[in-house]
Amino acid sequence: MDVMVNIKIKKHSLRHFLKLNDLNLNEIYYIFQKARLIKNKFVNCCEHITLKNKTLAMIFEKASTRTRVSFEAGIYQMGGHAINLTLHDSQLGRSETIEDTAQVLSRMVDIIMLRTFEQTRIERFAQYSRVPVINGLTDDYHPCQILTDIFTYLEHRDNISNKIVAWIGDSNNMAYTWLQAAEILGFTLHVSTPPGYEMDSRKTNNIPSKIFKQFSDPYEACKGAHIINTDVWTSMGFEKENNKRRIDFKNWRVNEKMISVAHSDVIFMHCLPAHRGEEVESNIIDGSKSVVWDEASNRLHVQKALMEFLLIG
Repeated sequence: MDVMVNIKIKKHSLRHFLKLNDLNLNEIYYIFQKARLIKNKFVNCCEHITLKNKTLAMIFEKASTRTRVSFEAGIYQMGGHAINLTLHDSQLGRSETIEDTAQVLSRMVDIIMLRTFEQTRIERFAQYSRVPVINGLTDDYHPCQILTDIFTYLEHRDNISNKIVAWIGDSNNMAYTWLQAAEILGFTLHVSTPPGYEMDSRKTNNIPSKIFKQFSDPYEACKGAHIINTDVWTSMGFEKENNKRRIDFKNWRVNEKMISVAHSDVIFMHCLPAHRGEEVESNIIDGSKSVVWDEASNRLHVQKALMEFLLIG
């Protein structure tokens, strides 16, 4: 005879990571603490198997190197599995709706990372997903990268609050995510872009000057900065503007003079890939102030901590 047993299971509340401000200050520092533990174990060849038999689905509507490798290696190293999907080998490339894909995939896997175009696309996906969704990059935000950048800064320096971060170049997804970070962690973001490429005033009008300042002169933006950060002049999806942007951005190349007017402890950051000789001179990216390789490798450990946080709490 079958016996019905009433077992009460406390469910972990569903959380997504679509923007940096989906996390509060305490949660960010918790993830950093966990990332340090995970990284120390990795360096000392100790296992950290907290996601055993968990499956991560990765959907790439935009190409990637660092995002794919860091997420795929990360879930494997924590005892789980990864499935890589692109538009060419999924029904998304054959006109299945984002909502239908979300409902199907989230019944088969434990967590999903989506790298796509419009922010609304990942928001629609998350709305119909039964499992956590992570933003691997959209046109509007790149939260995993900024989370990693701040973790990297804290490894090399002290608290980031009350510091100055200079963003030089395009007002892209990185710049807007740094802005969210400034609001949460209490530092000042200096942004300098060429005319016509400024930050959207609809997103910045109500932000106090203690948090956000715009500069027409990139050297002024770098004065006293503790971090100087940049990215390629032409983001994915804007390739047709490449020749025009090379002309418009020519004075926004990070160089030795910008480093010299910054704080003596300044760090140079770049999310990579870099176009040497365009947005940054080679001697800067390879110089003693650069931490770009630490940024790249830290994606692995920060995203492990993030996945663990979203799945376990």
